[in-house]
Amino acid sequence: MTYQETDKEIASLVEALNATQEKILLLRKQRAWEPFDDYTLKDNEGRDVLLSSLFKDKDELLLIHNMGKSCVYCTLWADGFSSLTKALNDRVPFVLVSPNPPEIMKAFAESRCWEFTCLSAHNSSFTADAGFSYEKEGKTFYHPGVSAFAKKDGKIYRTNKDYFGPGDMYSNVWHFFDLLSRGQNDWQPKFIYPSE
Repeated sequence: MTYQETDKEIASLVEALNATQEKILLLRKQRAWEPFDDYTLKDNEGRDVLLSSLFKDKDELLLIHNMGKSCVYCTLWADGFSSLTKALNDRVPFVLVSPNPPEIMKAFAESRCWEFTCLSAHNSSFTADAGFSYEKEGKTFYHPGVSAFAKKDGKIYRTNKDYFGPGDMYSNVWHFFDLLSRGQNDWQPKFIYPSE
């Protein structure tokens, strides 16, 4: 197949993909709001913080479910969010929640120079109740992702959620690698890169 033929087929598939994405967005807008409790989380000093307080003066909130300092993938996503912090917070409060205890979360966030608000769900059922962790054979396993919340008439609702993984729309590094002749070429995220 020539590169012109390949480009034509890719363009056709991108058009179909965009149409599918529009259908997904429409379904997300139609999703019934899910009632959510006003959970207590911890700030980086170990103080209690209510989920409701994270909205500040807005009626919407974006919350990242992070797997903690042991996950290079979650770190890659969060590092990418750092460059978006000002834009995201201009539209809506944007926070990250980690399962690590506050002191560990604080030290790790500072080491990464994250400027967004980081909170701890350590010793809380928040992450499990949100569907981003589960127990198996006595161990806790986590899923990274995002929840969108709304506040209406004094109550909290989750309006949408999504999970993170290589190739998703929340970390663009994978899409750049996919353009290369050898693709990702077994690349894995790292805490420290050779160029640092």
